Amino acid sequence: MYAAAPRPRRRLAPVPGALLVAVLAAGCAEPEAGSVWQRGTGGGDTGAPVASGTPTPATEQAISLSATGDIIMGNAPNRLPANGGKGFFDSVEDALAADLVMGNLEEPLTVDTGTGKCGANSTRCFQFRAPPEYAAHLRDAGFDLLNQANNHGNDYGPKGYTNTQKALEKYDLAHTGAPDQITVVDVKGVKVAVAGFSSYVWSNSLTDIASAKQVVAKAATMADLVVVQVHMGAEGSDKTRVRPGTEMFLGENRGDPVKFSKAMIDAGADLIVGHGPHVLRGMEFYRGRLIAYSLGNFAGGGNSLSNAGRLGWGGVLKVSLKPDGSWAGGSFVSTYMNSAGKPTMDPDDRGLGLLRQLTRTDFPKTGARFDDSGTVSPPPAG
Repeated sequence: MYAAAPRPRRRLAPVPGALLVAVLAAGCAEPEAGSVWQRGTGGGDTGAPVASGTPTPATEQAISLSATGDIIMGNAPNRLPANGGKGFFDSVEDALAADLVMGNLEEPLTVDTGTGKCGANSTRCFQFRAPPEYAAHLRDAGFDLLNQANNHGNDYGPKGYTNTQKALEKYDLAHTGAPDQITVVDVKGVKVAVAGFSSYVWSNSLTDIASAKQVVAKAATMADLVVVQVHMGAEGSDKTRVRPGTEMFLGENRGDPVKFSKAMIDAGADLIVGHGPHVLRGMEFYRGRLIAYSLGNFAGGGNSLSNAGRLGWGGVLKVSLKPDGSWAGGSFVSTYMNSAGKPTMDPDDRGLGLLRQLTRTDFPKTGARFDDSGTVSPPPAG
């Protein structure tokens, strides 16, 4: 029977003001109680806690969160978009608008560190990077938080990873995905904790489910809502189906998407945002929480990602959640990558059509319901 099961959670008083970030990194002390890492006040450069001020009662009003799949704006030095990337996200800016806008940043924003992962004799090896100043394009599009937990986050080594964090912080963008990192943002008086997972050592582990549950359980004590960003599943145009079991790709364990996602909800997550296969996958509800198994490709500037057929289809998922995690509405808007790899609104709604078909096939009882306009609803109870 489909039903939303209550789970215990410690409610925290909200922090008044703008978007706020707290980062817990391995080997680093936690911020002092009542303090946060506030963007735009120097905290992004130093990591120093900033006083949170006097707590106020949490709102019961729902907040909106939007999310995308993989984002690559170009590949320096020779495969960058025209005009320095200006206006890269113009077509989809309105669709992205939400109280909290999240994306999966599938490349470092860094100068060449000299430690690219692909050697001169590499085969089937892909590495990406865009100039650090491209973080401004993400900010201008309305993004608030970017996930770095994916297979390209470390393409230019630890230095490139750190450079990406600095580039994002320079433009007041939050980031998540490093081991033991939980990023907490204040959204209209509701605290939202976001943690990123993948099968790589530079992120929280997708394959060690017991450890992942500990991260999510901790996040649930820090915030009203918990969002999991996860890069999971095998890649390719034929990888649209969701089936139980571990998925392998090029000899790598890419996790068991079903087992992982449900375990994270059991541990306290309120929304699972998946990406990684480079194609859309179906969505289902579990314990009243939405699992989006893959949002596909969103942007592949400089033709960094194939836009052939369903590889070029993506979209923007928008959900509204109440502070207790309960569902308050949702929608999916179809996009595609044009000939230059820019995200573009799709008047033919190809992504939505594929998403409806896959969800009906893979999750006939628990799958999300989509109407013709893209409105997302839970399945009927019973």
